[in-house]
Amino acid sequence: MELTKNIFFNTDKLIQNSKVKISYTGLFFENGSEEVYIHYGFGPFWDNISEIKMEKTELGFQAEINLIESDTFNFCFKNENDEWDNNNCQNYIFDLEKPNLDLIVKDIDSSLDRPNRLRKSYLWSKKIRLAIYKIITYVPKLISGNYKKKIYNN
Repeated sequence: MELTKNIFFNTDKLIQNSKVKISYTGLFFENGSEEVYIHYGFGPFWDNISEIKMEKTELGFQAEINLIESDTFNFCFKNENDEWDNNNCQNYIFDLEKPNLDLIVKDIDSSLDRPNRLRKSYLWSKKIRLAIYKIITYVPKLISGNYKKKIYNN
């Protein structure tokens, strides 16, 4: 996903409490810098500031960032010469979305509290079905006299 020129994420949305891989192909990559660092923080006051060295690849400089619970993800880049790419002094700022909790089960069925109870009932149902199958299959043969015992030769 391209959110701004020369900055790419491996996801369509930036979600709180998740990991994101960021790729940078901006000024420092174009000019052949050997080392690029991403300097980042969260929210309007740049909480939890961190800086990590990005890995240089053929596709640009890349890093994996753990996003935290915040409103925004803010960052800029610097190279080995202490030069900064900070989006013309405005920094790169992206909104973080809350995780979608629609698929999370809130109330767990009490029958699942004890999985061994579920397994035992499953085994009993299999035994009962097998017994019914044998009764339906072999009782009519016994009554009609068509039941012959198989003889195995050794």
